[in-house]
Amino acid sequence: MTAAECCSHRVTIVTGHYGTGKTEFAVNLALALAAGGERVMLADLDIVNPYFRSRERRELLEEAGVRLVATPRALADADVPALPAELHTVLEDRSVRGVLDVGGDPSGARVLARFRPRLLKEDHQLLYVLNANRHEVRTAERAIACLRGIEAMTGLACTGLVNNTHLCGETDAEEIRAGAELGGAVSRETGIPLLCHVAEARFVPELTDLKEPVFAIAIRMKKPWE
Repeated sequence: MTAAECCSHRVTIVTGHYGTGKTEFAVNLALALAAGGERVMLADLDIVNPYFRSRERRELLEEAGVRLVATPRALADADVPALPAELHTVLEDRSVRGVLDVGGDPSGARVLARFRPRLLKEDHQLLYVLNANRHEVRTAERAIACLRGIEAMTGLACTGLVNNTHLCGETDAEEIRAGAELGGAVSRETGIPLLCHVAEARFVPELTDLKEPVFAIAIRMKKPWE
C-alpha cells in the first residue's frame, strides 16, 4: 500500500494512545509522501511524551525533503508548552501535504481544539492508531473510550483506524494479526473503517491473508538509550 492510498487527504492528523507507535507511523508516512514527490510538512505536536518525538529525526526528515515543524525544546519543556508558529503554514498552504503528530491521549489532543475551525475548512482526516499490546487500549471497549475522548477534546471526528500492533524487537506476524482482530472489532462497533495494517517490510509477505492493505515501514524511532 502506498502513502497516497493510505492518506489521500491534504492534512492527516495522527493520534492514538501513548505507546501505540503513532509517531513511527507519522514519520514513515511523511517520508513516503515525500518519496512520492509531494511537498510535505510534518508537525510535531506531541506535548505529552518527552520521548519518541518526531523532532528527534529532524536530520533524516529534512534530508528526505520533509519540512519539520516543532516547538523548540526550551518551550516544549515549559509548564505551558507553546505551539510552533509554522503550524499555520501547514494549514494555510494548500500546496503542502501536512502530517500532524498529536499527543497520545485526550489531554494531548487538546492542542488541536484551537485549530478546529481552520481544520474543518481543509481536506483533512483524523486517524486513530491502535496497538493491541498497550494495556490501556488492548480491548475494543478501552480503545473506543480513548478514541471518543480524543474526538470530544478536539471536536473532530475520527475517519480511519490504523492497526500498528507491535512488540518492538519481539514483533512477529501473529502480533500484527492480533491487532487486526482488535481493529476489526473497533471498526464494527464504531463504523469507522480500518484503513490499513502497519508492519515492517520484512513481514509483508506473511500478511497476505489480511483483508485490509499493509503499509510497509522501516523502524525510524529509537529508544532514548539506543
